[in-house]
Amino acid sequence: IFSLFLQIVPLWIAPNLLTFSGFIMVLVNYFLLSFYDWDYTASGTSPGLIPTWVWLFSAFTTFCAYALDSIDGKHARRTQSSTPLGELFDHGLDSWATSIFVLSFFSVCSRDNGKSGISVYTMYMYLSIILLNFMCSHWEKYNTGVLFLPWGYDISQVVLIAAYLLTGAVGVEVWQKPFLFGYFITDALVGMLIGFSLLLSLPQTLYNIHRAHIQKTLKNDSLYEGLLPLVSPLLLFILLTVWVVFSPGNILVKQPRLFLWMVGVAFSSVICKVIICQMSSTQPELLHWFLFPLALVVYAAISGLLGWTEEAVLALLTAAVTAAHVHYGVCVGRQLSEHLNIYIFSLKKRGRE
Repeated sequence: IFSLFLQIVPLWIAPNLLTFSGFIMVLVNYFLLSFYDWDYTASGTSPGLIPTWVWLFSAFTTFCAYALDSIDGKHARRTQSSTPLGELFDHGLDSWATSIFVLSFFSVCSRDNGKSGISVYTMYMYLSIILLNFMCSHWEKYNTGVLFLPWGYDISQVVLIAAYLLTGAVGVEVWQKPFLFGYFITDALVGMLIGFSLLLSLPQTLYNIHRAHIQKTLKNDSLYEGLLPLVSPLLLFILLTVWVVFSPGNILVKQPRLFLWMVGVAFSSVICKVIICQMSSTQPELLHWFLFPLALVVYAAISGLLGWTEEAVLALLTAAVTAAHVHYGVCVGRQLSEHLNIYIFSLKKRGRE
């Protein structure tokens, strides 16, 4: 079906425009759900607050984003416009969109209300596992030069679309009733995610790296260089988990949407540096800059120094890392477009000065 879409796309449209359009649709869907369901309770304690058309719109935007993400690379080869900028644009936006997909899905199942839903701590674990899977894929490419995308990505997109359609057709009540042997559908999804990660995704990554080592095709000979891309992402999740567990004000319980958004943006900021290093065959920095202010905030929070201002500091930190990440993406995009003598959203060539 995506091949049909590819044939419809005019040849004058830049591949990056397809990529960016898909990302914008993901964002629009997320902010629409945030408007109706800021604290993830609309589908649980107050069912019916999210109109049916929103769920159908969510299915539509998710499908369109999935389709555009699937054909942008093919369209680039079709128009002979494949560039490092396009690769970075695609994977960079994917690193951010991955978390947004998950945060939007949480509005379907809602947070725990004592009868149904999932706890905010399960949400954090769910998001962390998915992002760490994304990290493993790009860590593998950093070492092997090959990006292996497990079929779990396609399944996750199909599940998301089906979940939105099911909710729109039947209502949120379907998520509040036991599905099988007293377990809810969300329990099955969380179990599938953990099982897929531990039994398929991570072992496949380690196997591919081991095979490259045996075949002597690894891009990095030393163990230090091979493990370097993992340092900042793992430290990021350690700091975030410490904050979640030891927060005196239960910051994740009070501001789940804000905190989880910050997690997604911070992860994308860290992993984009790894993506650039894997593309340019350069060594990533040991510690990403965001780890330092985050460590200070986490220390101040768990030690009680922030007190009642913890939520306000979280809001400021989230705004700062989001603005910094957008600024970084714009700057890198401009630099690459000038270096490659191309436009980001057009197939026209720049005039050389």
